[in-house]
Amino acid sequence: MKKLLMSVAVSALMCGAANAENIGVAMVNTDNPFDQAMLAGTQAEAQRQGATLQIEVAENELQRQINQVENFIASKVDAIVVNVVDTDAAPKITELAKTAGIPLVYFNRQPVDEAVPEGVGYVGSNELDSGTMQMKEACRLMGGKGNILVIMGDLANQAARVRSQDIKDVIATPECSAIQILEEQAANWRRTEGMDLMTNWLSAGHQFDAVISNNDEMAIGAIQALKAAGTDMQKVVVAGIDATPDGLSAMQAGDLDITVFQDGEGQGAGAVRYALEIVKGEKKGGEMEWIPFKLVTPENLSEYLK
Repeated sequence: MKKLLMSVAVSALMCGAANAENIGVAMVNTDNPFDQAMLAGTQAEAQRQGATLQIEVAENELQRQINQVENFIASKVDAIVVNVVDTDAAPKITELAKTAGIPLVYFNRQPVDEAVPEGVGYVGSNELDSGTMQMKEACRLMGGKGNILVIMGDLANQAARVRSQDIKDVIATPECSAIQILEEQAANWRRTEGMDLMTNWLSAGHQFDAVISNNDEMAIGAIQALKAAGTDMQKVVVAGIDATPDGLSAMQAGDLDITVFQDGEGQGAGAVRYALEIVKGEKKGGEMEWIPFKLVTPENLSEYLK
């Protein structure tokens, strides 16, 4: 999909738009379906509330994102919402916004801080649930034993680290302790990198029973490599996270066995709503708002198909 322009002004078509709150939106990327869903959520909520968005895309470069936040501050936006490139760098962005006195809400990628200060918020889903739901279902399908390959996301992202640890925590339980991790490597959330990694693993001759991926995009890449190699998809469990449209299509085709619904649109919309609530004095910030994950399998797939 053609990338969005680096800066996009989105104005709500509502009365009084000339006096609308102006919100800076800092995205990591917009080149995969989940990122696009989050961005769509910010736009829909802004339109609903009569706000204007100034959108910047960092293309996974931390310093670029910090510069974009500094530019938001210089242009005196009313609030900033951030899908942060590196969750470890969130304290720097928080300091910039707090010093400027501008409300800040992170979304989807949880800051490393155990708590967020007043004037700052977070909207997302609890990653302790995502990988746990995913691996428990994989363990059930595997009968509690076998070998797995783990495809991790970008390890600068807290979600990748937690989802990967979730997998290890589940296989440490008595009912899943006969499952072994053969390999675990990062494919940075990207389909192409997931395909390349899976191709390399197949070439290495690994004998495995399941592929557990930190997201649907990498799982789909792995599926493409498996099918290109002539693998019988009925004999291997493939699991992803996010329940993206492409992930649901892969499940409908019988290739993806497990995914976990993460409400990207809801997170994007929630971040804009929370930011506006702080601007209007309806909330003080200092809290994290959680949107639950939900396990998706072929049995309840129809509930998620649009």
